[in-house]
Amino acid sequence: MKHEAEPTLQPPTEQSWAFAEDLTPIDEVLSSARDEAVLAGIRPISAGVSAALTALAKSSGARTVVEIGTNYGTSALPLLAGMAPDGVLTSIDPEAESQIPARDFLKRSGIPSSRCRLIAGSPLDVLPKLRDAAYDLVFINGDKLEYVEYVAIAGRLLRPGGTLLVHDVLWYNSVPDLDREDDETIIIREALDAIQAADCYTTALLPIGNGLLMAVKDY
Repeated sequence: MKHEAEPTLQPPTEQSWAFAEDLTPIDEVLSSARDEAVLAGIRPISAGVSAALTALAKSSGARTVVEIGTNYGTSALPLLAGMAPDGVLTSIDPEAESQIPARDFLKRSGIPSSRCRLIAGSPLDVLPKLRDAAYDLVFINGDKLEYVEYVAIAGRLLRPGGTLLVHDVLWYNSVPDLDREDDETIIIREALDAIQAADCYTTALLPIGNGLLMAVKDY
């Protein structure tokens, strides 16, 4: 039986990208948190990234998770939705004001306060105080100019088999564009290079939201 050749693979169209982003609906509390973040001038992770966080946390059976950047709870909610029922999320943000509404949204979702440690402070001050090899997942979504330092510390925090997730790695399509040399773009490239050079990760770059890098620590 003769089979027709499959069409040549094409980059996703805007319609396909929007379809992928909207395939998994978000619940009412997360939607409210996203709306409040936008009103406050904070860009929340996309719906597609939210879905990925939940799925990756669930598939890995994550119980101990660190996120850098609380952002009104817009990533804490999907992470906790996928984590084990006894899992604890440590959320670090330099702006205490960003964590006040996050606490409210977590409560509205029925998440016990014991399951989410909200720590206000510089991530570069807080992260070194966390235990080595004690975390199943680390989600980086903080100051882009500190991404190289975050990646280095995450390697220490993750257990073997743990997952590193780095948000905004395409940075408005500037990272793949070698003519772009703004500070954020350069630092994100350096962070990606550091992950590849570490030679202890199995990586995949997911073109959802503003780009999400997944790196599983092999040892």
